[in-house]
Parts: sequence; structure tokens; C-alpha cells
Amino acid sequence: MMLQPVISMDSPGTAPAPAPALEVSNLTVEFPTKRGVLTAIDDVSMRIEPGEILGVVGESGAGKSITGLAVLGLLESPGRITGGKIHVGGRRVDTLGEDELTKVRGREMGAIFQDPLTALNPLFSIGAQLVETIRRHTDLGKEAARARALQLLREVGIPAPDERLKQYPHQFSGGMRQRVVIALALAAEPGLIIADEPTTALDVSIQAQITALLRRLCKEHRTGIMLVTHDMGVIAETADRVAVMYSGRVVETGRVEDVIHNPQHPYTRGLMAAIPSLHDRVETLTQIDGSMPRLNARPDGCAFNPRCPNAGPRCRRDRPDLVTAGPSLAACFLHEGGTQ
Repeated sequence: MMLQPVISMDSPGTAPAPAPALEVSNLTVEFPTKRGVLTAIDDVSMRIEPGEILGVVGESGAGKSITGLAVLGLLESPGRITGGKIHVGGRRVDTLGEDELTKVRGREMGAIFQDPLTALNPLFSIGAQLVETIRRHTDLGKEAARARALQLLREVGIPAPDERLKQYPHQFSGGMRQRVVIALALAAEPGLIIADEPTTALDVSIQAQITALLRRLCKEHRTGIMLVTHDMGVIAETADRVAVMYSGRVVETGRVEDVIHNPQHPYTRGLMAAIPSLHDRVETLTQIDGSMPRLNARPDGCAFNPRCPNAGPRCRRDRPDLVTAGPSLAACFLHEGGTQ
């Protein structure tokens, strides 16, 4: 997907528009193996404005988490970025060395992962971890950092923050631990947060609280959020726009209400059809036949063609680009005119 140039409409003397929280352009991520090079992310582009939540959705293996890890500079070896550019707050980050990236993580971009215990050290109190993170990424002294830690705990809805600062991760429930992780991600007021399945390990009622919290904090702090999930319900409740990924590519993107109520790609329609309805009682749920192709066994043409009810000869031969499809963009020949 080629990004269109942005033409500034600011009049002379006005402040320039703020840089996007995230701009990914034609990103490619590869994993060299003994059997050849596997392309995990293939020419992916996306953009997140300050104060906006972009939901990235798809089945396991679609490339959602790898995209987030590439942005954070946390790809595991031998994974590597082999094409494209990543800008965070207008600054290119994919070319930075590890030392510089370490400074950028936390200060300019934060992360929230699925299991909060992986982000919290069980040997240190919550207060010690918050204060250390704040001092590492800001110029605040110890007392000011502690005051900031208390403020963050209040913001994320943790009661009695003075007492909670002294406690350890095992003394918090799963939902409260995730709130602490969100506080850690916000410690240095980063412009971007990568939230990778932040509610999957929580029960439904706590999920709703965390998604509402993320949305509120996003708007209050003008933070851009990349929300990675497999749950279209979470996307519907939380995100402003959505990017649907399949086999390492974005196959549809647009405003959440447009994509949910009027999906343009057969894969997106399949995802929406698989969501249970509260109004219609059915004995079996709708499913998409088949499974996500392995990286070393992608079919020719459109990667979705073996599972697509509308696939034609062209779909099995050529790979579609993202084109205008109603109110959204979709990578499907159904919207390019001509025959398949």
C-alpha cells in the first residue's frame, strides 16, 4: 500500500499539524531459515494520529503482533526488517541502534502486553517499579517521581494508591495488575502505545473496564494506540479505525463503523459472520473454512483465495493491492472492476 503525500492546508503563521503518532510505510519483515526466507510482514502500511486508536485484527498468524514488535524494535532473532520505514512522532526509528532504541522505548512509545505478570517484577514493589521507570525516562527526582507514580495509579483507577505503592504484584488481581502496566506505559507520557491483546487474559467484566480505560486515557493524553487483538468486539468498543490483517498483509482498513457494518473484503465478512448474535439463536456458529496458510506455503495470488467463496482465476494468479472499496480500502479484485 503506497501512502499518499499529505498536503498541508495550514495558513501562514499557524502552527503545523502534529506529526502522526505512528507512520508505517511499506514494512517488510523476514525470518531467514535453513529452508529459505519466510516473509512474516509483506508491504504493510498504517498510520495513527495523536489521540486515535487503530485496532489491528485478524486470526493467529496474521502478522498483528509481529507488526507491533517491529515498531517497538523487539523482533526476536533471526527476524529482521528488510523493507519500509517506521516513524514515531515524526522520528524514524527502524534505523536506530539498540542503545538509542532503548531510550525511545518508554519515553516516546510504550507497550502493554497480554500477561501483566511478564511486565512486572515480583521481587519489587509496585511503587519501586513505577518510580524507577519514571526516573529512567524523565528528569524527575525521587520525590517528584513518587508523586507522579501516585498520580498515575489514580488515573488508571487503583484505589488507595498510597497503600498500593508499597504492595507487590502478587497482591493485585489480574485486572489491577493490567492497570499498573498501563500506568507504566504512560509513565513518560509517550506519544504512542502498542497494546498487544491487553484484555485477553481477563474476564469479560474486567475487559470492559480496561478497554474503557484505554479509550479515556488515549483521549486525555492525546496518545496514539495500536490495539492488537483477535476480538472484533473489543475493536467495536474501543477503536476509531481498524486494519484487518491476513497472512502478513493488510486486506481491509477503514473507520470501525464502516468496516463492521459494511465489510468489503471476503475475509472481513467471514470474521463478522463468525460473531455470535444476541438476537438470532443458532445451533452452530458460522466459520471460515480452512486455516491461515503457513509462511512457507502461501498460495499464489491472493493469500485468502483457497478459503474465499468468491475466488476466480485472477485471484489465484495475481495479488491485489488496497483500493477504494465503498467507504474503506480493501485488497480484493471485486473492487477493481473487470473479471476475476
